[in-house]
Amino acid sequence: MAFEELLNDPVIQKYLHELVGPTGMPVAAAPPDGEVTDEELAEDLGLELNDVRRALFILYENDLASYRRVRDEDSGWLTYLWTFEYDQVPEILEEEMYHLLEALETRKDYEADNEFYLCPEESIRFEFGEAMEFTFECPSCGADLESMSNDQLIRAMDERIAALREELNVESADEAQA
Repeated sequence: MAFEELLNDPVIQKYLHELVGPTGMPVAAAPPDGEVTDEELAEDLGLELNDVRRALFILYENDLASYRRVRDEDSGWLTYLWTFEYDQVPEILEEEMYHLLEALETRKDYEADNEFYLCPEESIRFEFGEAMEFTFECPSCGADLESMSNDQLIRAMDERIAALREELNVESADEAQA
């Protein structure tokens, strides 16, 4: 996928926005060709130097930017030359989707394997064991805890898991055994 196509993809724009936030988005969305200093980026984009540095560091932490240091011979100051590396973005997003799938499956199992009770006043949810410890009374307000069905939540998780599996072309354990 070409560099410009990557930046025009709304999914990738959303991913970058989630990483760097609104103040760092101009840095992430308009990477220059080749190496650039943080000072040059701040001046070109009209941003505060700290905002540019924060965005660059976040991109670096997520393997989307790299830098090399150059020491000025006269002053001894270090200059950081930044390079943007967005080639891996599709693979990084796919890896994030696998992590999301795993987390959803774990959470769905937790929801399916437990019985929950809800305080109607405080909207605090308790597992069966906790509710039993509190003699089925909310420790916050004293209201009687009510049995809570999480079937709708489990169905929503099943739908999201199925969509992720289809997107990633991954079979569930049940499908693999059939």
